[in-house]
Amino acid sequence: MMPWLLSGLGLVILLLGGDALVKGAVNLSLRLGVPALIVSLTIVAFGTSAPELLISVKAILDGVPGLALGNVVGSNTANILLVLGIPALLATMHTSECNTRKTFNFMIAASVLFIALAFRGVIDWIAGLVLLGGLAYVLGDAFRDARAHRKACEVTDTEEPEGADPDMPTWQIATFLVLGLIGLPVGAGLLVDNATIIAQAYGVSDTVIGLTLVAIGTSLPELATTVMAALRRQADVALGNVIGSNLFNLLAIIGIASLVGPIRVDPEFLRFDLWVMLGASLMLFPFVYLKMDITRFWGIVLSVLYVSYLVVVLI
Repeated sequence: MMPWLLSGLGLVILLLGGDALVKGAVNLSLRLGVPALIVSLTIVAFGTSAPELLISVKAILDGVPGLALGNVVGSNTANILLVLGIPALLATMHTSECNTRKTFNFMIAASVLFIALAFRGVIDWIAGLVLLGGLAYVLGDAFRDARAHRKACEVTDTEEPEGADPDMPTWQIATFLVLGLIGLPVGAGLLVDNATIIAQAYGVSDTVIGLTLVAIGTSLPELATTVMAALRRQADVALGNVIGSNLFNLLAIIGIASLVGPIRVDPEFLRFDLWVMLGASLMLFPFVYLKMDITRFWGIVLSVLYVSYLVVVLI
């Protein structure tokens, strides 16, 4: 009974942490005078990618570096198909109002770079430095955009976004951010660890647990944050969170993990999983370039595609 209770507690902490992080990010963007999208691509993305970083580094230290690669590739696929699919079932995400072309291009470029490095057969410290160099460029570009936005004093919305409070004190904004950044990995850890105990109790193999619970579990912070962002009609935070998290997973998580130890690339990743990840990333094209909203129909399509992917992997 205790693992079930702790799993439920982990889910509650995830949802509360996601809500706190969205509130903190939106109000921080108001305070700094920068778009919420930029905050989502940095603070929110790094916070929701924390479980992937912890698990990837631990996997290398424990002598199972393949788990680190599978964790990131599986999480990136889940971030798009599952993390955008489920919230869209609850509420239409008006992504047509978001300007995410540049960051989307960065994500595709990072995916192609990652695949090219993977074809070397190993992600070593050299590849890690290349990935971290790409991360530095992306963050530098976001910083330049933030400065340009502040100088131009652009006002793109006549209404303040839901959850925004111009009078919110700095300490409260910081509290929301800290609670979110701490709550998300803690909640994910509780849920994944105890769900694993439950799965083992029912005789599910470690391989199946790794292919499903690890990838999905480490994507739960993104899912929790995106659900709350969608319900609060913060499509820029939702889409920025997913794109930013995928960028961080490829450039920062693998970049840092490869400095701890080399990551051997399983040939199966080169034949199937990496291309599924790239294909899922390219599915965002109509929402980014054609200004389409992610409606409930697309939520069903994305969710079904992810379930189909899991079935293929497990079979």
